[in-house]
Amino acid sequence: QVQLVESGGGLVQAGGSLRLSCAASGRTFSMYAMGWFRQAPGKEREFVASITWNGGSTVYAGSVKDRFTISRINAANTVSLRMNSLKPEDTAVYYCAQYGSPYGDSRTPSYGIDYWGNGTLVTVSS
Repeated sequence: QVQLVESGGGLVQAGGSLRLSCAASGRTFSMYAMGWFRQAPGKEREFVASITWNGGSTVYAGSVKDRFTISRINAANTVSLRMNSLKPEDTAVYYCAQYGSPYGDSRTPSYGIDYWGNGTLVTVSS
């Protein structure tokens, strides 16, 4: 049974930074692309970033590009999201996701998700 457990959320002031982590278990982590999504209050869940099985390729939503960095350590079964220059509009529950393939889908990154974590709350105050 696959489990994805996020950590690192919290309250931060605008302009600050946070690092989210996701620990995966249950199947061979290095075989699958990973992603981060978020859901703000009253809004639908949206794609944030994804990374291929070996970290060789990443995709970002336009709203976070150049501020957020996704990375992974296959030996530790973890994927991280470094968030810099945070804005109040980044406030959301952030979800870790595991794709069903090594590369995910760079054109429609919201598709092909096999598993979701329970989420971690990030609150950015102005």
